[in-house]
Amino acid sequence: MFEIHRKEINWGGRTLVLETGQVARQANGAVMVTYGETSCLVAATGAKTPKAGIDFFPLTVNYQERAYSAGKIPGGFFKREGRPSEAETLICRLIDRPIRPLFVDGYKNETQIVATVMSHDLENNPDIAALVGTSAALTISGLPFMGPIGAARVGYIDGEYVLNPTFEQLETSDLDLVVAGTRDAVLMVESEANELSEEVMLGAVMFGHEQMQPVIDAIIELAEVAAKEPMELPEPVDHSALEAKIAELAEADMRAAYAEKIKQTRSGLLGEIKDRVKAELVAEDDDAMSGVVSELLKKLEKKIVRGDIIKTRNRIDGRELDKVRAISSHVNILPRAHGSALFTRGETQAAVVTTLGTGDDEQFIDALTGTYKERFMLHYNFPPYSVGEVGRMMGTSRRETGHGKLAWRALRAVLPTPEEFPYTIRIVSEITESNGSSSMASVCGASLSMMDAGVPLKRPVSGIAMGLIMEGDDYAVLSDILGDEDHLGDMDFKVAGTSEGITSLQMDIKIAGITREIMDVALKQAAGGRAYILEEMNSALSGAREEMSDHAPRIETIQINREKIREVIGTGGKVIREICEVTGAKVDIEDDGTIKVSSSDLSAIEAALKWIEGIVAEPEVGKIYEGKVVKTVDFGAFVNFLGSRDGLVHISELEDHRVKQVSDVVSEGDIIKVKVLGIDDRGKVRLSRRVVDQETGEDLQNKEGDEE
Repeated sequence: MFEIHRKEINWGGRTLVLETGQVARQANGAVMVTYGETSCLVAATGAKTPKAGIDFFPLTVNYQERAYSAGKIPGGFFKREGRPSEAETLICRLIDRPIRPLFVDGYKNETQIVATVMSHDLENNPDIAALVGTSAALTISGLPFMGPIGAARVGYIDGEYVLNPTFEQLETSDLDLVVAGTRDAVLMVESEANELSEEVMLGAVMFGHEQMQPVIDAIIELAEVAAKEPMELPEPVDHSALEAKIAELAEADMRAAYAEKIKQTRSGLLGEIKDRVKAELVAEDDDAMSGVVSELLKKLEKKIVRGDIIKTRNRIDGRELDKVRAISSHVNILPRAHGSALFTRGETQAAVVTTLGTGDDEQFIDALTGTYKERFMLHYNFPPYSVGEVGRMMGTSRRETGHGKLAWRALRAVLPTPEEFPYTIRIVSEITESNGSSSMASVCGASLSMMDAGVPLKRPVSGIAMGLIMEGDDYAVLSDILGDEDHLGDMDFKVAGTSEGITSLQMDIKIAGITREIMDVALKQAAGGRAYILEEMNSALSGAREEMSDHAPRIETIQINREKIREVIGTGGKVIREICEVTGAKVDIEDDGTIKVSSSDLSAIEAALKWIEGIVAEPEVGKIYEGKVVKTVDFGAFVNFLGSRDGLVHISELEDHRVKQVSDVVSEGDIIKVKVLGIDDRGKVRLSRRVVDQETGEDLQNKEGDEE
């Protein structure tokens, strides 16, 4: 019934298994990948006919994690998986980026990748299994995919590269890098680093590329026995005559448009040219011809822009290859925000706002590996007006999620520890203008915004996007790319870091891959650009403000004995609720006895701390306290003097003279000052009123001793 094909290798000290022929047989290609005990089923399917009227490749990638893979039942009312989480969305993008450039030019059939995590051993990240499975499924599918590719995760622990580190190993790693590529070149890099040098980062990429080669070999061996016949593609139509006609109608005007330095003016001119050409060459409602003309116009644009850069080494806006656009940085732009910054680089601008919160504001993340809390969040918004367009504003797009996470990774290495800065930090980057690398503008703006809020970063972080134009053996690496250079170029290479090293590196390639030499040039050129941007940022603010905004909450932290937690909380939370209601402060208690008291009113914090300290403090013999008489009896008075702690003032310790009745001196509810005389083995406290001056609180017993 089944014709099962299986390939097994030892990879990074664990077994990697590729299996096809038993599951999802109606997809063009389906492979179950198991690494350790993490299994991911990947199915690749392509439509039988091309989609008319489009000038792009309609590829969709869906990555989905099933709760059953980790032996869990989903939370929530419906008890089933809902919309993709942030992590799932990011892995969709991770898979899409290296495979998209490897489909045959002109292939316009709708194609879908569905990767489903079916088993998770809580050690091996399933994203690598999903990437490997995608490559294998496409390679055996018969779809026009010019693979296979391999993928690997690289860690850097104690100065050594580690292949596919486990979740536990990543906790001590200075690097979390995912690289994908073909046998000959690198296609995609995604990483987060702890201020590592360019040499270490380049070495990590090359290490990962070398270590993925056995996986590529295994996929090829699987394809030799399991691959389907290649899909028959229609013979490419000869559009040379139409191409010549379009060049005749548009090339001169396009060259003139690209001589315009201002983006909005240039975009308007190009739009008019394209509309005019389409009006002349495309009949009404002819979607197929419209798509062809659009594609040929784009091809002409690429020829003009790329050719001029390679020949003249000058760019669209007249800059030299390694020149960064003019930068303007401003902080404290919003009066009520805890921290804010406006970062502008050329025609790219980000208004970035930092908000500080307490432990209650931490984000709960429900992952397959378990639920955890995140104290640092960065959200990126890209409204249509930022590029001068009109569009529907709905939910967060995959692009917004990806760009926000890239900036998040770039900044995480420089954050203070919770002990140094016990606040929850949320950053929102509003892209108000965009013409190239708004994600890196978000990094720069977020760094300034956090310092404006008083967040003690280790060092400021800057970021830059690099581009590549490659024609044959000749190439040009571009610093601080424009939107058109990204759109028409071959590489989007983003580098963020501090003066001490790189904190994040992301690379996407639109061609068959790039070499170590080109990556080395790009990294070194990016280092110079990052240093320049950082210098310009420092003119606005070079370090965290000593004083936080008046509108930000203040947090004070104390540590108590864990055995006292119950006393602070009280029965059913009665005590802690009373503290919050009376003082107006917010009190968070952690399991290890850490208590965080927060409020924008310092007096409220002080009152709550005094209350808590009174509850948990132990009485000291010889110390004077103020207390409340809670009960009187024939032989004395019981006084509540330290939180919930009571002590007895014997009738003989009420006054210097003989007292007939306790009620002659004190009554229930009186506030008196008492001295601790002693504590017996059972914890009972003996107090004295007579040795304390009730007006001044002076210790009369010690005073007498001093006078003698």
